[in-house]
This record gives sequence, structure tokens and C-alpha cells, in this order.
Amino acid sequence: MSAANGVRRVWVGQNGLLSTPAVSAVIRERVGVDGSKATGAFILTASHNPGGPHEDFGIKYNMENGGPAPEAITDKIFENTKTITEYLIAEDLPNIDISTIGVANFSGPEGQFDVEVFDSASDYVKLMKSIFDFELIRKLLSSSKFTFCYDALHGVAGAYAHRIFVEELGAQESSLLNCVPKEDFGGGHPDPNLTYAKELVARMGLGKSDSAVDPPEFGAAADGDADRNMILGKRFFVTPSDSVAIIAANAVNAIPYFSSGLKGVARSMPTSAALDVVAKNLNLKFFEVPTGWKFFGNLMDAGLCSICGEESFGTGSDHIREKDGIWAVLAWLSILAFKNKENLNGDKLVTVEDIVRQHWAIYGRHYYTRYDYENVDAGAAKDLMAYLVKLQSSLDEINSSLKGARSDVSNVVKADEFEYKDPVDGSVSKHQGIRFLFEDGSRLVFRLSGTGSEGATIRLYIEQYEKDSSKTGRDSQEALAPLVSIL
Repeated sequence: MSAANGVRRVWVGQNGLLSTPAVSAVIRERVGVDGSKATGAFILTASHNPGGPHEDFGIKYNMENGGPAPEAITDKIFENTKTITEYLIAEDLPNIDISTIGVANFSGPEGQFDVEVFDSASDYVKLMKSIFDFELIRKLLSSSKFTFCYDALHGVAGAYAHRIFVEELGAQESSLLNCVPKEDFGGGHPDPNLTYAKELVARMGLGKSDSAVDPPEFGAAADGDADRNMILGKRFFVTPSDSVAIIAANAVNAIPYFSSGLKGVARSMPTSAALDVVAKNLNLKFFEVPTGWKFFGNLMDAGLCSICGEESFGTGSDHIREKDGIWAVLAWLSILAFKNKENLNGDKLVTVEDIVRQHWAIYGRHYYTRYDYENVDAGAAKDLMAYLVKLQSSLDEINSSLKGARSDVSNVVKADEFEYKDPVDGSVSKHQGIRFLFEDGSRLVFRLSGTGSEGATIRLYIEQYEKDSSKTGRDSQEALAPLVSIL
């Protein structure tokens, strides 16, 4: 189709394997053998807007900045689909061997047509080495006291894991789990969370049954297209909201790329306010945006944001215009390496849990959970959201009801339907979720997702802020119980 529609050159990752963050890096960084640069990319993956008869095939278009196409472009594409009466295919081109690196030249309908197959990892690895101190991380991974485990869940991250963690950083081959990419993800679900990354969770000592084997010091997982991540310590889970806040708090000291300072930080609205507290304490520009990575991209293109994240296990920086799971893992390894650079030969390493608890002691802890109510009647879901908006008109009434139910719940000081005006392009995104903000920094957030014929999903986010360092070690269920009970 490219050859038939006037495209003169196509780049393809070897074996058709490219992670979503690597695609962004390729668009931004790579120069072809003829000096050409990419003007955009099609990403074919189960991870993006699944389509097809089994909902396992999606198409995403990234722009020349390496980021997802904005709504103005996708809307225009959609409008064009309504008027298409034919499409062109060059049927006489031979099959291309995409397992072999090199350039194949053909005579296409519009003239010479080239297909360049390139090493999927080389550009990405080069970029990572320009961001992180690989030698310092290598020293950590070579320490007999430090153990490491990375689970690609049979997704595309496996194409990068061996190159980066084993070849470049010296990790043991046995550190890698499920790092052979498979079309069916080995029969599993490539979602990096405590539910689906079962093998890693068990190995890290967080499974239901106790293991006699001592867990590794650090563990991480990736999703199918390698843009999301999960960070674990020994018998310890790091929430995505805490993860981005901790990376931001330590980035200037631990990551060379940020040594001159952070331009700003940003999070999606439903993500906990842990990053807000870091931004305030470090006097950083801070942005709260709707869900969707394109909003971060606008800020980055304008030089306003260095590090960003979302509660659904996505973390990234301005090195590309996508969230980046391997980048997040390398960021954590950099922090661990920096914290331990003087004591690799000492008695005890600074652990993931130590870093998180030290962070809570300084910035407080945001206890956090999310409930998803799926396949709710679409009409009833809209009625609920309308009721919540109406309820917000009287804070006195809300607080009176709250105190009647739980005297230990703080007062609501602000309630609104989140609306975002992009400081870069001036666009306005309305109806992005309903927020109840409490005097002590806690929050309740309701978001409606999908209102098709099969029902809607209501997402409820519950967040309790605790700045008393003597109370930051409580169990999450205990800390969140008052807010949960008022619902």
C-alpha cells in the first residue's frame, strides 16, 4: 500500500519487532543510509485500540515528533474513512525478508521503492546510553549482593532485554523471564501488574505461598509493546504513582541526562498527587493533564516537562514522546546504583523498600486504590455522573453528610468536573472526570470510560494523603478504610 500510494522508502525493524518507545526514538533520532528521516510511523499491535475479530489487532499512528497523533489528526483520518471508495495496492512487489538487515530496492508504481530493514535495538540502546550512566549500573548489577529479575511477559520488550541488561549491563541470563517475544504472549496476558505478572510476583516473594528461595533485590515487568512497567523490590510493590514521584525526586542526582535540572513534571489527573508534593518541594513547574500521552507530548515539545507518569503503569520523560517501560527500569536501577555507590562492598545495600520509605518520610504517603465497574448500563452511568456534578454545587451539604458517616474524614474543600486548557496550543478538553478534593490532600475521582452498546466502565480512584511519618507504614486497606466507607 505504501508503494502504491507514493511512499518511496519504508523502514521496518528486524523481524517486525519494535517496541512503542523504540518507534518514537527511531522517528526522532534515526537517519537512514541515504540520509533520510522518518516523517511518522504506523504501529501495529494488540496494545492500541484493539480491532479485528478477536480484538487483538490495533493500529496507531505516530507523528514526526515521535508522539501519538493528536485528536485533530485522528478526527480527520476518521472523516476521510467515510468518503473512501477505493484504495491502491501494488500487488506485484516480491515478499521482503524482514529477518535480514539491509535495503531492498524495487521498481514500484511511482518509481523506485526501498524497504530498509534495520536492527530494532541499536538506535534505542544508543539513546539509553546517552541518558544513563551504564558503567555505574553495571557495577551495581555485578555486585554479589544485588540480584535482579526482568519479566517481558513474552512481549516485544524481550527483543531489548538481552541486549541491554545482559550484554550492556552484565546481568545474568537467568535474570530474564519470558523474554522470547510470542504472538500469543505465551498464552498469558501481557499486563505488568500484580494480577498478570504471576511468575515475577512469586519470584519477588509477593505470591500467596511463601517460597524458601530468597527473592531478588529488584524486579520489573513490561507490557506487550514495552511502554508500561511495574517496579518491585524484595517482597515490596511500588505503585506507579509513587514510582514517577520517586524518579522525579532523585533524577537530578542519579541520572546524567537530568543533571542540569528538570524543566517541569506532569501527571494524568487520576494519578495520585505524590508527584505534586515533589514538585512543590523542589519548586518545579507542575502540570495535571487528562488521560492520554499526547498531552504530555505537547508540554515536552514546548520545553515545559521533563518527567511524567500515569497511574496505569506508564512512566516516561522527554527523551521520546511515548511512555517507556525500559527507561523506567533503568531510571530505578540508576537510583539504586547512585544510593549504593559507596557501599557495594559494605554490609547492606539500600533497597527499593528503603528508597520508597525514605521518600514517604520526606514527602508523605499517598495511599491509593482504583475500582473499575465494568459493563455498567451506559444510560445509568451517565445519570450517575450527572448526579455527582449536581452534588458538587453544595460543599456544606456534602461535608455534613460526610461527618454524619465518618467523623475522621476531612472536609471537601473543592469539587469540580476536571477541564484542561492546554497551555501550549490552547485546546480545551472537557468532562475529563469528577473530582472531590479534601482539606488534608486526599481525593475521590470518578471517570467514565466508554459508552458504547455493550455498556460503560466507571473508574473510581480513592486517595488518602498521610504526611505524619509515624503513620506512613500502615496497611493500605486500613488507611483507605474511612474514605471507602463513605462511598
